[in-house]
This record gives sequence, structure tokens and C-alpha cells, in this order.
Amino acid sequence: MMKGMGNMQGMMKQVQKMQKDMEKEQEELNNKEFIGKAANDYVQVTATGDRTIKDVQIKEEVIDPEDPEMLQDLVVTAVNDCLGNIEKETKETMGKYTKNIPGM
Repeated sequence: MMKGMGNMQGMMKQVQKMQKDMEKEQEELNNKEFIGKAANDYVQVTATGDRTIKDVQIKEEVIDPEDPEMLQDLVVTAVNDCLGNIEKETKETMGKYTKNIPGM
């Protein structure tokens, strides 16, 4: 009976280590900056891994007062590109922790 308890304690230590590693990597991802771009870099969005927009750069030559919808579309495209980059790296980084868990 004691032998089984030792295995359980060892398993719990492994789970706690994995949890600490996951928290550390998630914090690193949250603090990392990601960039999304649209239309030859006319619009560039910078966000952190926790999806906080930090900056939006718009090149002057793309600003057309006669066509504000185009600029709006470029901003949406750049934001979505940035969010996609965050999602991709999050899956690559955090996926190793969930790949063997059913339903994840």
C-alpha cells in the first residue's frame, strides 16, 4: 500500500512542476509583443500575447478622406493578423501541455 502512495506523490510533484512551467510560459507569452500587418505594411498593429493592443501604425499615404472604409478594413485586417499570430504561437507553446489530454 505504501508503494502506491509513493507513486502518487511522485505524480503530484510532476503535475505541480508542469503547472509551474505552464504558468511561466503563459506569462512569457502574455508579455511578448506580436505584430499584425495589412496591405504592404500600410497598417501595422502591435499587441501583447494577452491580446492587449499596444500600438497602431498607419502610413500617411493610405489615408484617403474619400474612402474611410478602406482604412477601416485595413485596420481590421491588421488586428486579425496580429490576433492570428498570437493564437498560433500560443497553440505551439501551450499545446505541448494539452496534447495528451482528451477534449483539449
